[in-house]
Amino acid sequence: MRLGGPAFKYSDPTSWISCLRRYGYSAAYCPVESDDDDAIIRTYVDAAGEADVVIAEVGVWNNPLSQDQEVRLKALRKCQEQLLLADRVGASCCVNIAGSRGEQWDGPHPDNFTEETFDLIVETVQEIIDAVKPTHTCYTLETMPWIYPDSADSYLSLIKAINRKEFAVHFDPTNLICSPQRYYGNRDLIHEFCTKLGPYIKSCHAKDVILHEKFLVHLEEIRPGLGGLDYGTFLTEMNGMDPNIPIMLEHLSGEEEYSMAASYIRSVARNTQITIR
Repeated sequence: MRLGGPAFKYSDPTSWISCLRRYGYSAAYCPVESDDDDAIIRTYVDAAGEADVVIAEVGVWNNPLSQDQEVRLKALRKCQEQLLLADRVGASCCVNIAGSRGEQWDGPHPDNFTEETFDLIVETVQEIIDAVKPTHTCYTLETMPWIYPDSADSYLSLIKAINRKEFAVHFDPTNLICSPQRYYGNRDLIHEFCTKLGPYIKSCHAKDVILHEKFLVHLEEIRPGLGGLDYGTFLTEMNGMDPNIPIMLEHLSGEEEYSMAASYIRSVARNTQITIR
């Protein structure tokens, strides 16, 4: 597997690769935008190839399920643009969340788990894929606590219903932990997810979660190594998959935190005799 994260303070392909090498990353977030010139995009793709860096994912991060039709249509166009960009750079995947039926693009809403919303997710993903017809990448949905896909089984149901070979899986185990039961049982949760969906997983996010001793239930995202996520199980499961699968750090405050997170993950890998590129 490959470890990656965001690169800071780069201005061209050479400084981008230098930055990644300084962090010891062999995977990276997409360094270009969909409206960049083809020549610029090609220089980054070539630099990644020469340096043996995998472009792990192109993010979207908007709400194609919005009940505001103007917002929804704009989000759909962006999803298509980003999927096309992912295909152009040969990224492992293009990733978004499914969205939300509420005003907050990534927030909870009472309609998020209805049958109608499931069907809308299916139609939306089909529309995105069919508009682009990618040949080098896949469209994926990040697992989330309060919208589908929120489990291995709901992801399997989406794969079957969407019925597109260009639809695959993005795995964020931290986002699946939405209860004390899942928190304390996350080893089995990770194993179940990877057993059922392993061949479909294209990229992963590396975070952590802590359950606070407050009433009712308080779960907080935190830096890898400071919470309860079973990284030994996570890395062991990933190690049995595609050797180029990216594990991507995110949501940290700066270079120092990313360095500490990467060091922790590498230490777990060493202790479990797993090689991370």
